[in-house]
Amino acid sequence: MSQTTLNVDYLVVGAGAVGMAFADTILTESDATIAIVDRYAKPGGHWNSAYPFVQLHQPSQFYGVSSKELSQGRLEQGTLNEGLNELATGAEVSAYFDDVMRHQFLPSGRVQFFPMCDYQSDGRFVSKVSGEVFQANAGKIVDATFLKTKVPSTHTPNFAIDEGVRFMPLNDLPKVTDQPDKYVIVGGGKTGIDACLWLLGMGCPPERIQWIRPRDAWLLNRENAQPTDDFFFQVFNAQAGMMESAAEATDFDDLFRRLEECGYFVRIDPNCTPEMFHGATISLRELDVLRQITDVVRLGRITHLGAQTITFEQGELPVQPNTLFVDCSARPYDDLPELPVFDGKLITPQMLRSYQPVFSAAMIAHLDLSYPDDAAKNALATPVPPPESDKEFANFTAISMTNQYLWSQDAALSEWILHNRLDGFSQMVKNAAGDPKKEAVLARMSKNGFNAVMNLTKLYQQYQQEEAA
Repeated sequence: MSQTTLNVDYLVVGAGAVGMAFADTILTESDATIAIVDRYAKPGGHWNSAYPFVQLHQPSQFYGVSSKELSQGRLEQGTLNEGLNELATGAEVSAYFDDVMRHQFLPSGRVQFFPMCDYQSDGRFVSKVSGEVFQANAGKIVDATFLKTKVPSTHTPNFAIDEGVRFMPLNDLPKVTDQPDKYVIVGGGKTGIDACLWLLGMGCPPERIQWIRPRDAWLLNRENAQPTDDFFFQVFNAQAGMMESAAEATDFDDLFRRLEECGYFVRIDPNCTPEMFHGATISLRELDVLRQITDVVRLGRITHLGAQTITFEQGELPVQPNTLFVDCSARPYDDLPELPVFDGKLITPQMLRSYQPVFSAAMIAHLDLSYPDDAAKNALATPVPPPESDKEFANFTAISMTNQYLWSQDAALSEWILHNRLDGFSQMVKNAAGDPKKEAVLARMSKNGFNAVMNLTKLYQQYQQEEAA
């Protein structure tokens, strides 16, 4: 098989949201050439294999590429997110990325897209359709697959399943025609939440749902993530409360108590202390609906799923006749190594701001174009590791806040953030100037920011020491 050689400034591996956001900023702010390689037939990454009823968890204003709006500027109506900024569906997100590729990237003449290709290494990739081999001689290689989101359809459960057990990924739930007497949702994270909400929304009685939640999660109140001026006090009072809580907490129990009291954190079951935090968001109406499910199993993770018995880390339960198990147990991310964002020819996009991977990808592209060397770039780009346990909230938040402070000390970067569509909140802060009530809320944040970072760092270091002992 012959080999085709490409000469480009950037080779972006992965056409998911992160790769697309990175490429968009390069295309907008430079005259560089870009090759984008992806294993799917269309851009969008994990959205190509997401479950049919998936939606964004945060408002559409936060998502996509910097140069093109995803949101239609509407509020949700007739849903459990009534009155909040719209959440794009999976189909809308997929269509959006396809539109960006076909009508912005490719017509520029500076972007080449290679779908249905397996990337190997060192700029080499192979078409899964034709077998053609490509070698990209690139100035920079961008690994936009590092934050690879895991989805139910491609997840292999880490427990044994006996033959004959009705078990399916969440993607197949809407295809069910032989209705079970019992739905068992396996997994306590955001995917499990979505499965339960969908079943309840389709009219399934709560008593027909059993929810296996090895760990409960701290969740973010979606009302606190609304990037429009109408929600100013909701958003920034929650942020100020978070910073005050972080600055004053004496230990983790005290921290989480304070975060719940100020409305920053919520939980499904007020009688169960969460041990997990993945940064998932939820509306208060969704929370009320989920509380209708009372058959909740907390016996640790499943170790064996038999036709008659479910074996857990901490016990066993019988399997009821005509039961359907729905797999929602995939972790959002695999364990990630610690890597710098900028390392010579290699760029590894990671989160620089908590909860915002696409904004972070756009900023990383801007930093690469605007700063002289890796040291200067990495000084502004400390990775924010995705959290797994509740305690990791402290490290996750402290690094993000430190990054935000460093950006605020760079006038040119602050100006870029202010006008970047994916930022969300800087314009709200600017618009607050001259309003004494709004300025008072922002002053609470400013007053507690430094102490919050210091205390969160101290608490997390103490936790690490205890874990290592």
